Amino acid sequence: MLFLLLLLSAGSGVAALIYEIVWFQFLELVIGSTAVALGLLLAVFMGGLCLGSLLLPRLVPQGGYPLRIYAAIEAAIGVFGLLVWLVMPLVSGPAGALCLLPPTFLMGMTFPALARAAEEIPRLGAIYAANIGGAVFGSLVAGFYLLRVYDVGVATYVAVAVNAAVAAVALIFPTARGAGASAPGPEFRTAPPVAVYLALGLSGFCALACEAIWTRLLGLLFGASVYTLSLILAVFLTGLGIGSGLGSLLLRVVASPRMALAWCQWLAAAAIAWFAYNISAWFPYWPVDPSIATNIWFNFQVDLVRAFWAVLPATVLWGASFPLALAGAKQTDPARLASRVYAANTLGAIAGALTASLILIAWIGSQRAQQLLIALSVAAGLVVLPARQAARAAVAIAVGMGLILSVPPFSKLLVAYGRYAATWAGKSEIVYAREGLNSSVAVASFPGGALTFHVAGKIQASNVPRDMRLQRMLGHLTSLTDPHPRSVLVIGCGAGITAGAVSVDPLVERETIVEIEPLVPQAAGRYFTGPNFDVLHNPKVQMRIADGRHFLLTTSERFDGITVDPLDPWVKGAANLYTEEFLEAMKRHLNPGGVVTMYIQLFETDLAAVKSSVATFFDVFPNGTIWGNPYEGKGHDMVLLGTVEPLRVDLGEVERRWHGGKLAESLAEVGMKTASDLFANYAGRKSELGPWLRGAPLNRDRNLRMEYLAGFGLNKDDAAAIYAGMLAYRREPVDLFSGR
Repeated sequence: MLFLLLLLSAGSGVAALIYEIVWFQFLELVIGSTAVALGLLLAVFMGGLCLGSLLLPRLVPQGGYPLRIYAAIEAAIGVFGLLVWLVMPLVSGPAGALCLLPPTFLMGMTFPALARAAEEIPRLGAIYAANIGGAVFGSLVAGFYLLRVYDVGVATYVAVAVNAAVAAVALIFPTARGAGASAPGPEFRTAPPVAVYLALGLSGFCALACEAIWTRLLGLLFGASVYTLSLILAVFLTGLGIGSGLGSLLLRVVASPRMALAWCQWLAAAAIAWFAYNISAWFPYWPVDPSIATNIWFNFQVDLVRAFWAVLPATVLWGASFPLALAGAKQTDPARLASRVYAANTLGAIAGALTASLILIAWIGSQRAQQLLIALSVAAGLVVLPARQAARAAVAIAVGMGLILSVPPFSKLLVAYGRYAATWAGKSEIVYAREGLNSSVAVASFPGGALTFHVAGKIQASNVPRDMRLQRMLGHLTSLTDPHPRSVLVIGCGAGITAGAVSVDPLVERETIVEIEPLVPQAAGRYFTGPNFDVLHNPKVQMRIADGRHFLLTTSERFDGITVDPLDPWVKGAANLYTEEFLEAMKRHLNPGGVVTMYIQLFETDLAAVKSSVATFFDVFPNGTIWGNPYEGKGHDMVLLGTVEPLRVDLGEVERRWHGGKLAESLAEVGMKTASDLFANYAGRKSELGPWLRGAPLNRDRNLRMEYLAGFGLNKDDAAAIYAGMLAYRREPVDLFSGR
């Protein structure tokens, strides 16, 4: 019977995590990738789990055949999983998140339903551990296989199949009756349930708050690709599962589960300090150069070891807290016991995740936030400590204060250089570094006067020639290829250099910049006013803090030009701006004769990802063209330019607009003194590159193919080979130009 319950619980965990990863990925497209939007999504998801857990004992009376109830719940989850998959494409905004309430409500019922089939309290902890073990497998198979090879539809079907299999297995044993949970000792009955619920709620608060903070910090260290985030989630869940299993074993030997629960919280405080010291004082200085490994799987191995080293101690202790709390909050009905303990933990987790991601990181920073969580962990242990243990309480408080003081400041080096922190140590002065609501931002100064602009641990812009050339090309190609560029949308502010290039065109009357992270324009306006022509104080420029994709999908405004400069293609969420559906949205928001330009990176990616992005762009803009930005005669990055009508460039008209004023100054600064210097960078179009693009997968909302392809190439530097291979198909574009 115990093996059956463990098997069912594990299967439920597999399906739940596949759903969670699929829904989180898909709903990012609907409600945006801002911290506020994802916080709403998290609140709905976990809120449904909490409500389902609390209401099952009230809706389903004790007794009968609990596995029949469990089978019905699993079958219903599968049905709603399919319905969510069908309905989500038809809704937008917060309504998309609300679609998750029915299936998550049912998911919350599964643990209390299984609890009624258990015969003793230690089994509840083991069942919970099996559920987490299944969740680990589900997160890995979804993140590393189903979504990489297939898409969200196939992943959903797999999760539904798992639900159906679990329901079928449960129905094979319909005669299994539930039994009340037995109490191994008097200590289990005397612990005040309210104190136990409060302690476990604080434990859940600290666990999910730390997960939010640690995922941000480890994402900097490892590179925030979809694979890294799946790896971090798997390590976190593994620790919880191990801890829950160990906690169940402890119940057979400890004299006081209440005291053991208190010790778990105090040791968790030390484990939070352990992580904080590792991420700020140790990991950035480990002599690790990730680019040495051409196969990303070697990096995954190193990152897995580092994640286990830093994360496992705390997660094991939080996992052990759950079965200890079950023992300390004894109830006659095992379903009521499981539901209340689960709800207390989940409510704390919701509060912790939202508080950390929406308030703590941006308000007080990761250092102060972790210090606060150490204090809360100490307080959680004190809540269940008997009054006669005043001496232990005093020692716990004193040690907690020492742990708080041991937390080092966040690493500016890590914020600036991320996974390459060790290789950049001592080479620049980091003049600005802050942790924002959605990302971390830094500015570094070099002895020769070079400034680099960093977002999410990666150089995203600079005033060095090759970067200036690319950024100016993005802006000027957008306006100069349109005879009447009155209104231009810039998605992604960065250092503001692209936006500044757009602003100096005298024909541009209105420019809208959309940036997801509020710190980005602050840093750009402070350190890059020269290269960006002080664009943020230009009266014709409007700054909007929003998710660029969501802004475009929800605005009724149309533009003469749209330029997009996303983060690196392997960064989680960046591929959202390269999908066929988003490109179609840009086309719909263009005025007649309008132009779309998009940055394409050739380094830290691979050939398949580049082909996917180009093929998708040409699928939406068949008249599109490519313009290269070579470095030292070799490929580095490039610009895609799309128009609805066939592109025609009047070089004489461009020359007349070119001369005089800041527009000419802007181009001259990057070595372009005539229109020919700009348009000589032509690198191809669809009619020429058909053989090169043959078989390239399109990047769509349902698969985000580019994100998964690029995630395997972030250690590569094949830019020269990729560009040279593409140029082999280029032909003289005699029909593109006139007027000379």
